Amino acid sequence: MTKPRVTIGICARNSRESIGSAFESVMQQDYPHDLMEIVFVDDGSVDDTLSIARIYASRIDIPMKIFSGKWQGLGKARNTVIESANGEYIVWLDSDELLEKSFVQKQVNVMNRNYRAGIVTAHWGILPTKNMVLTLELIPSVVEYSRQQWSNPFKLPGTGGATYRVKAARQVGGFDENIMQLGEDMEIANRVRKAGWSIVSGPAVFYETHGNLSTWEALLRRYFKLGTQAGEHFRDSRRFFSIYRMNPFASFVAGVLYAISGYRITKRGIVLALPFHFTLKMMAWFHGFNVGSKNSLVKKQSDKDGVNYAETQK
Repeated sequence: MTKPRVTIGICARNSRESIGSAFESVMQQDYPHDLMEIVFVDDGSVDDTLSIARIYASRIDIPMKIFSGKWQGLGKARNTVIESANGEYIVWLDSDELLEKSFVQKQVNVMNRNYRAGIVTAHWGILPTKNMVLTLELIPSVVEYSRQQWSNPFKLPGTGGATYRVKAARQVGGFDENIMQLGEDMEIANRVRKAGWSIVSGPAVFYETHGNLSTWEALLRRYFKLGTQAGEHFRDSRRFFSIYRMNPFASFVAGVLYAISGYRITKRGIVLALPFHFTLKMMAWFHGFNVGSKNSLVKKQSDKDGVNYAETQK
């Protein structure tokens, strides 16, 4: 069978600390490099992310297209990849993720065997590290993706470690560009499934670093930001999460359940800290959600009254 061409889609913003490692993991792929391309979209970075990408473009033996401009959000950035892709499949790689050496080949194998697969997910891995905060953050994802067959209509994958069939992504009109920060990946996955394509779990492994998350303070900032985004876009994204399940008490219970499953998979005693970890980060998320909800109300009222929202925030 002739090997298909594959596009590696990378959308980044202010990722100077991690983008080099992401490129390195692409360069190490054992899939034929002449059948790969990279479409890199810099979405308004104000650091050296774009410069680093250009340096790699001059060194790497894989063709790379580089797009840059002012920040327009993830929906628009990902659509730039879809529109520019010459590959049959798109492997999505976030700027703080790494791919195992055989990642592309394994994903292609699954796609080739499942002609109705619109999306093939991968498994989360945990790199050897003494970073307690990052390890605790990754274990629930490792658990979820290890048992997820995506047959549940209420379960939808993100783009992390996912491979899209370009034909399916284009058929549904790509990503919703009105969703700029949260839920754009699950929203398109929902439409891909409704269009008759299947979501399949593959054996490939990818590694997430969450921007080198390493301190409890950074964890709280991360979840406050996620909560704020959820609050600001609640009307668009509420179908993808339940507020009731994300309250601190429910999160503690979830932490206990993940600790049990996590130990079965990882055999790491660190999982005993998961209830505390879940409760702490969800407290930050809820605080951010309340702030985001208030911001959304202010913006709506400002739009209604014809007031400049930015001025009201000064």
